[in-house]
Amino acid sequence: MKPILDFVLKKFIQVGVLRVTFSDGTVHIYRGTKPGLEAGLHLKTKQAERSLVINSGLAFGEEYMAGELSPEGCTLETLMRVLMANIMEGGHVFEEIEDRLRYFARPLKGLNSLKKSRRNVAHHYDLNGRLYDLFLDKDRQYSCAYFAHDDMTLEEAQTAKKRHIASKLKLDRPGLEVLDIGCGWGGLALTLAKDYGATVVGITLSKEQLEEARRRVGEEGLEGQVRFELMDYRNVRHQFDRVVSVGMFEHVGKAQFERYFRGIKDCLRPDGIALVHSIGRTDGPGTTNAWLQKYIFPGGYSPALSETLAAVERSGLWVTDCEILRLHYAKTIAEWRKRFDANRQKIIDLYDERFVRMFELYLIGSELAFRLQGHMNFQIQLTRSVDALPLTRDYMYETEHKASEV
Repeated sequence: MKPILDFVLKKFIQVGVLRVTFSDGTVHIYRGTKPGLEAGLHLKTKQAERSLVINSGLAFGEEYMAGELSPEGCTLETLMRVLMANIMEGGHVFEEIEDRLRYFARPLKGLNSLKKSRRNVAHHYDLNGRLYDLFLDKDRQYSCAYFAHDDMTLEEAQTAKKRHIASKLKLDRPGLEVLDIGCGWGGLALTLAKDYGATVVGITLSKEQLEEARRRVGEEGLEGQVRFELMDYRNVRHQFDRVVSVGMFEHVGKAQFERYFRGIKDCLRPDGIALVHSIGRTDGPGTTNAWLQKYIFPGGYSPALSETLAAVERSGLWVTDCEILRLHYAKTIAEWRKRFDANRQKIIDLYDERFVRMFELYLIGSELAFRLQGHMNFQIQLTRSVDALPLTRDYMYETEHKASEV
């Protein structure tokens, strides 16, 4: 397979320089016609070479996890920057074939039934809770923070994110009933209850998250104001004043987009307000990387605004506000990476080297997707009624500014 891989790499590298040490010890240097970074890649086995030819999108991550390929003379981030820059440049025929196959398989990959959704969530979110304590902020906010100022700490930016979302929910009186779809470990729900007087129901499919969220309710003394349930959004049979969903839409799957927004509409009272915060892509509908789909987020897909808004339109909801957060998630993941690296040995002791390689590849790849490949976050505010909100956004700024002064 080495001659085929050599041919592919000659076509593939158009930006920067990639120096490859093959399993037989020979070194080939591939120079692009456009300036860029220089990186080294060591392919330690013939199996690694064969896998990269057959399915590069899956094989790179698998062979790195197994220790069969590694960066050489550079960091993993530098290697991935070179590879991702060349993917953005147009890739090669094998990459295009793989991408087309993934695209046509999207309807099958996105068929997230109730049972499959529970299994997908458990794959990532039911990991040992100590892992998340080692790289997230103290509130365990596992979604894009909001860096209102460049010098914010991670904790400050996650607090600002919750304020930003609360301002769009217009929690202008105590006692409003809020549904938190995909509530994580409960941080947002607890904040909305404590700081804004809301009565919150949080739902999750993760047993680990549910247990921790319920523990925190007791710790905060909010038993009569906040409750958490192990429940799918498709099974909610109650209407709320407000609905919020942060970092959950990415797990819905393309086939369920319309069902998701119809569900939000059904859960909203006639004058209700919803806020959906999600990862998105700027370059139109696409596919999920095969390795990410298999090892990190089974059933996951980052939607384009075009397909998201099409589903909203068919639901009959009003889009009353839409904001694009560009590099906020890149900055967030950079902070997670610093903490992950600082606690690397503790995570090895918790799992093993293979798990750490898998997770660091996921974090680096995710950060670079936001820096290099057009990924972003969007926040869409939705209502059932055309007059559920003031005609200007002033109330958002006033509420957020007031909350930041407390």
